[in-house]
Amino acid sequence: MARFSANLGFLWTELALPDAIHAAAAAGFDAVECHWPYDTPAADLRAALNSAKLPMLGLNTLRGDVANGDNGVSAIVGREQEARTYIDQSIQYASAIGCSNVHVMAGFTDQRTDAEMTFVENLRYACDKAQAVGITILIEPLNHFDAPGYHLNNLDAALATIVIADKSNLKVMFDCYHLQIMQGDLIRRLTTHLPSIGHIQIAAVPDRDEPDAGEVHYPNLLKALDKLGWDGFVGAEYKPRSDTASGLSWMAEYRGR
Repeated sequence: MARFSANLGFLWTELALPDAIHAAAAAGFDAVECHWPYDTPAADLRAALNSAKLPMLGLNTLRGDVANGDNGVSAIVGREQEARTYIDQSIQYASAIGCSNVHVMAGFTDQRTDAEMTFVENLRYACDKAQAVGITILIEPLNHFDAPGYHLNNLDAALATIVIADKSNLKVMFDCYHLQIMQGDLIRRLTTHLPSIGHIQIAAVPDRDEPDAGEVHYPNLLKALDKLGWDGFVGAEYKPRSDTASGLSWMAEYRGR
């Protein structure tokens, strides 16, 4: 049976992050994950996690200059020092709160070889730093409608990066929303590549709201994950149609499938 993680980058965003953690626990989630928690002191977040008895599964490196269009910098040639500053910050913060994964954001590139090698070298740096504190580094393909020009836009590209980087603690963030848009065939891809997957996320396609509608039938996908022996969590990274609490009926239904 799937264990669900609330992505607090999209859920309960009207609450302070420690309060959102407690809301997720009260709603029956098994874990939480977030995007950029750095404005909350790590000690406060760790206290909330301990009080709610929930693990924190993941956070992202900073995006860079968001006002000027950045969405990560780790694959951008010439910004290596900035990328590593963000990597250091994220690993230190993750370690302080007991978070198990850090998603290193690549950014927008022309996808040339020098951008890929910049990304690989920054990932090797991140993996070495993370290995020392027991953290896994994740990379995530983003679809080219929501994030046109993002360095990774399909699973094959992410898997190729992992092979080149050659680090045991580097895995794919398998976001079903992004990958259904770009490639589809989700169950076959999960079956084939499960050892390279570090985390799975779900949302409706194409609207990215609650995972109870759209073109992906998640009950079948979750059954397939059970058969495959997936022992990780499934992250609910969707944008609620209304308030978060009123849209959670899908979770009870999926657990009772």
